[in-house]
Amino acid sequence: MAKVHVLNGVNLGGLGTRRPELYGTLTLNDIESMLRETFPGVDFEFRQTDHEGEMVGWVRDAVGSAGLVVNPGAWTHYSYALHDALEAVDVPKVEVHLSNVHAREEWRRRSVVSPAVDAVVAGMGAWGYRAAMGYVLGRSGGG
Repeated sequence: MAKVHVLNGVNLGGLGTRRPELYGTLTLNDIESMLRETFPGVDFEFRQTDHEGEMVGWVRDAVGSAGLVVNPGAWTHYSYALHDALEAVDVPKVEVHLSNVHAREEWRRRSVVSPAVDAVVAGMGAWGYRAAMGYVLGRSGGG
C-alpha cells in the first residue's frame, strides 16, 4: 500500500470558517475524508501545524514514502527552511493552494517553495488535493 504524506501548514486548521469565499467551506477533516474515499488503496499520513519547525520535521518523515502533498499556507512566500527540507526529500512532491494565488495580492504570487517541488496546483479548491494525489501516485507508480 502506497504511503502518502499530506501536510498542511499555518492557518489551515481554520478551513471551513476562515474566508470561505476564498478557501471554501470544507474543513481539513472533509478534505481528508474525500481523499480517503477517492484513493482507498493509499495509506495516508495527514498532518496540520502552525509551527514551521514541526512542518520541516514532518517533511523529513516523508523519506521513503510514495510522495508528499503540501499546502504550506503563508510559508509559501518566505520559508526557506521549508524549501530546503522539501529539496532534500527525494519523493514526488506537489505544492497545493486552495485559492488562485496568482490572481491575488502581488506578494502571494511568489513561492519560495515551488522550486523544491515537482508540481504546483492552485485555484482548484479541494479538488487540487485530488489532482496532486493523481500526480504523486502516477509518479510513484502507485496509480
